Amino acid sequence: MATANNASSSSVAVEDAAARAASKRYEGLVMVRTKAIKGKGAWYWAHLEPILVRSSDTGLPKAVKLRCSLCDALFSASNPSRTASEHLKRGTCPNFSSSPSPHPRPISSIAPITNNRKRSPPLHVSPLALVDPASYSSTPPPPSTQQQQQLVLSGGKEDLGALAMLEDSVKRLKSPKASPGPALTKPQVDAAMTLLADWVYESCGAVSLSALSHPKFRSFLQQVGLPPVSPRDLTGPLLDSRFEEARLDSDARLRDALFFQLASHGWKPPFPAADSVVSLTANLPNGTTLFCNAVFIHGRRVPSKYAEEVLWDAVTGLCSGGPEQRCVGIIADRFKNKALRELESRKQWMINLPCQLQALRSLVKDFARELPVFHTSAGNCSKLATFFNSNPQVRRLFHKYQLQELDHSGLLRAPPPLQSETIHDLDPIFAMLEDVMANVRPLQLVVLDENYKLACVEDPTAGEISEMIRDVRLWNELEAVLSLFKLVKSMAEEMETDRPLLGRCLPLWDELRAKVKQWCSKFSIDQGIADKVIEKRFKKNYHPAWSAAFILDPLYLIKDASGKYLPPFKCLTSEQEKDVDKLITRLVSPEEAHIALMELMKWRSEGLDPLYAQAVQLKQPDPMTGKMRIPNPQSSRLVWETCLSEFKSLGKVAVRLIFLHCTSCGFKCSPSLLRSVTAHPPHRTTAIDRVQKMIFVAANSKLERRDFSSEEDKDAELFASEREDDVLNEAFMDA
Repeated sequence: MATANNASSSSVAVEDAAARAASKRYEGLVMVRTKAIKGKGAWYWAHLEPILVRSSDTGLPKAVKLRCSLCDALFSASNPSRTASEHLKRGTCPNFSSSPSPHPRPISSIAPITNNRKRSPPLHVSPLALVDPASYSSTPPPPSTQQQQQLVLSGGKEDLGALAMLEDSVKRLKSPKASPGPALTKPQVDAAMTLLADWVYESCGAVSLSALSHPKFRSFLQQVGLPPVSPRDLTGPLLDSRFEEARLDSDARLRDALFFQLASHGWKPPFPAADSVVSLTANLPNGTTLFCNAVFIHGRRVPSKYAEEVLWDAVTGLCSGGPEQRCVGIIADRFKNKALRELESRKQWMINLPCQLQALRSLVKDFARELPVFHTSAGNCSKLATFFNSNPQVRRLFHKYQLQELDHSGLLRAPPPLQSETIHDLDPIFAMLEDVMANVRPLQLVVLDENYKLACVEDPTAGEISEMIRDVRLWNELEAVLSLFKLVKSMAEEMETDRPLLGRCLPLWDELRAKVKQWCSKFSIDQGIADKVIEKRFKKNYHPAWSAAFILDPLYLIKDASGKYLPPFKCLTSEQEKDVDKLITRLVSPEEAHIALMELMKWRSEGLDPLYAQAVQLKQPDPMTGKMRIPNPQSSRLVWETCLSEFKSLGKVAVRLIFLHCTSCGFKCSPSLLRSVTAHPPHRTTAIDRVQKMIFVAANSKLERRDFSSEEDKDAELFASEREDDVLNEAFMDA
């Protein structure tokens, strides 16, 4: 019985897999045919229609067939190109001719199409589309000589397509115009226009306002029964109303919060001497983020004093005349720690932090400066790329093997030589390394080619490059560098998505050290150099609040042998333990300092009730990513405010500390919007005010959805993720 059940379940699984494969195949062919009908694919898709064949027993899809729309014959869908060649081009189909017929059928002999016959959409794909399929018989009679002389086609087969267009125009003139559909009511029009305006505002520059005046877009609005939209309509009272609504909501949320953290992002422009937008946001204890303001800056080097003034003005504005102590800290992505520390020293209650996302990106540059393997690999690849790009004979060989192995050809990206003292933008360097790695097979085939061997006799550089490509060390070093780059990059991307809190800093750096240690072991790299690089960057970004948040956050409590959940003091160094004491005494009044330290000793020895500790640390899979997540990140703070209320002084520090973020990433302004701002002179305050309002509406909408990516990033990801299976590629290649 068990064997029979297993066999049955196995057969069902096989049938399901086959059904999914058939459905996927059918959807792919339908997509290819749709593109081909629009003129972006092979000609034969106008005559071949994918058919999904279902099983008579289960009703599941079991196969995909191709039906000829001219003669209704069915064929296998395994190779559409071959089917087209054998059925259409070779004359097997009785109703298709691949060449201009010596006996064209006169237009006067075509059966008229009456108005009550349902018209199919005109597909300009074949001259025979002009003829009513009902007029065909299985063996059409040859036209008479008199018929042949009634129509002379000066342009050959192409004229039949023009005749089809003429016939379509005649039909439209004869048939009455279709009556328009029911008009939209005013509430429907108002709702549609409101949604359109919200879409434009929340896209924030990705949708050009001038595009609303495009004739095609106006035609679209007319087709769906909406009035035309003027760009001025969306930058006037409607924008003011939308901005006021978003501002009132933001102000209400900010008033309800007992304290907040100010985050500033955008001090570092994407390119040197480029303009950028600094976004100022407020992180609230309940986990929400509010957009506050946007500051437009020019150039890369912003004085620290100016940045300090901008940040403090933002703090006083958010406090709205209330106590400045509501802002418990600042996190910024750019200017040096010294400026942050100076501000912190004057405001004893504040925790000012550098962004850890920028720290990881700076760490990559540190590795590039300090690791010999990076310089060796970058130098070799630069020499290799320059040689293959500049030598015509070798380049032709390279392109030949590129086409053979990769189905495309092109030059290798070759940036200027790398210098340790002037490492600013590593993206071109890594792009070159990835190019070389992607072309391993073509490069190896080139140096085995006889023509290349002859070039080696005449050019010593060609021989040197040949030895380099044959050497396994080149590829091992290249793999090592790219592996390290991807390791740090993946951690940075995860950090940008998760936006970890302050207590996560120490575990993140420990995780990084462990991964780099494995990397050193795998590629036989001196671990001592890598460790020095990491420790140098760690010390530059370290803040005592990391250790204090790690100790006070119940999320990181550790269960000991007695069953208690105690703070992880054993994970700290002696210096970090002292940092915890100093920070706690700084954040409380002098009168409470000794009380706070006594409560810290009690917290160290007793910890949290096991039941509450387990509830705080409970994780469940995220429905979007599948990763294990804390379902309620605010649990750590809520425990201090309720279950641990006996720690009066220490609790004040904990609730103001453990909700702080360690990254400043937030709203990203699109380059198109930035260009529209910088295009206006400084005295055009009206235009800048409108842009500020659009940014405010868009930013708060994105932050509410927790959408921290830009439209450009989404487009790049969309195009990068597009993959088509081999069959579909074959269909397009035949076009």
